[in-house]
Amino acid sequence: MDLYELTMAESYLAYKPDTLATFDLFVRELPPSRSYLIACGIDDAISYLRTLTFSKEDIAYLAGKRLFSRPFLTYLRNFKFTGDVWAMPEGTICFPREPLIRVTAPIIQAQIVESFLLNTINLSTMIASKASRVVTASRGRDVFDFSLRRTQGADAAIKVPRAAYIAGFNATANVLAGKLYGIPVVGTMAHSFVMSFGSERDAFFAYARTFPGQTILLVDTYDTLRGIENAIETGRFLLEQGTRLVGIRLDSGDIVSLSRYARQRLDQAGLVYVKIFASGNLDEFKIKALLEHGARVDGFGVGTNMGTSIDAPALDVIYKISEVSDKGENFLPTMKLSQGKVTYPGRKQVFRVKDKRGRYVSDILALERELTQGKPLLQKVMAKGRVLYKPSPLGSIQKSVRESLLRFSPGLLDVYPLYRYPLLISPGLSQLRKCVTRQLKARQPDMRVC
Repeated sequence: MDLYELTMAESYLAYKPDTLATFDLFVRELPPSRSYLIACGIDDAISYLRTLTFSKEDIAYLAGKRLFSRPFLTYLRNFKFTGDVWAMPEGTICFPREPLIRVTAPIIQAQIVESFLLNTINLSTMIASKASRVVTASRGRDVFDFSLRRTQGADAAIKVPRAAYIAGFNATANVLAGKLYGIPVVGTMAHSFVMSFGSERDAFFAYARTFPGQTILLVDTYDTLRGIENAIETGRFLLEQGTRLVGIRLDSGDIVSLSRYARQRLDQAGLVYVKIFASGNLDEFKIKALLEHGARVDGFGVGTNMGTSIDAPALDVIYKISEVSDKGENFLPTMKLSQGKVTYPGRKQVFRVKDKRGRYVSDILALERELTQGKPLLQKVMAKGRVLYKPSPLGSIQKSVRESLLRFSPGLLDVYPLYRYPLLISPGLSQLRKCVTRQLKARQPDMRVC
């Protein structure tokens, strides 16, 4: 957590010990080239809220800063999150200004958890959204996460494959992520393996003998055309042993022409079942271009550009207070008026509207109890600090994402999108915003709903 969460919390303890508040976590604007987001990291956020405590070592460290009072440190020693939380289910397609998480809790608690929630939702939602675009660009071909060595630290290295799998990736090269989340793991070989043998052919045969039936050969260490021929020879050897070569991997060069040549030679050799995989700084833009130019590729290994969301490495995700209780525990709406950063007051819900064919046509941001059409997206996941739901298996979430995307306009999924999904503001919320704006500008202390 950031230091200012704690300094504000100490002041709250002194001046607002019984105050309750509601905070909304949402993305303010879409990054360039994005037309939608996939809510991700919700399960991690709920797990954090459920288990957050301050250890003896934590308290000792804070005491050593000589910044906090003894009563506040005692409060932290007994800390437990006791609030209510509403959230979009993991894998929900979502859009800017829509709350992904809504926290109603004692204001001290709601403030303390801000930084973790922002960090967790930012990373996982950012990656899931990027990975979904890669999946769409691949047109049904297999896509594998190869991002481990380039992600920003060990924590991201674990969360990226989870988010990518939710978005539709088939597997990851990260063994620990596979163990923790039950994601299928995949792997081929490195150039170093090939270079450690006297010849490429020797390397291929050694690997094939070690992993018959699971062999994918990296063919571009020296001369790619020669590597393809060595792979064909290895494939024939495996056939004689009663098994099959799984595939070859192209990691450099002109993937379009090399994949065409490889497909032709493999087919001529009777190895029509051998798949061609491509890797090497791929993303949705490059995959789209490769397929449009006729690349004969059956699957893609995608690493750096997806795992760091290299074209949009952060989301404009924020956590803003929308209501605060008075001494009588009545909730009073509030909002931010900063230029270009105005928020919406009150406790809100997002409603998704579909047409007669079942296609999603718009979302409505409305007050929680305002009657409106559509399916409510925010679901209650915690009550007084108690978790109310059981996380879904990642495979089920992946399936839900896939089915949900099919209900939106195809233009939403374009790599270079022109279509923007409409978010409508309800009459009640619009009126409340005007009312609260007038009150705040007039500096009136009474902020009841007009």
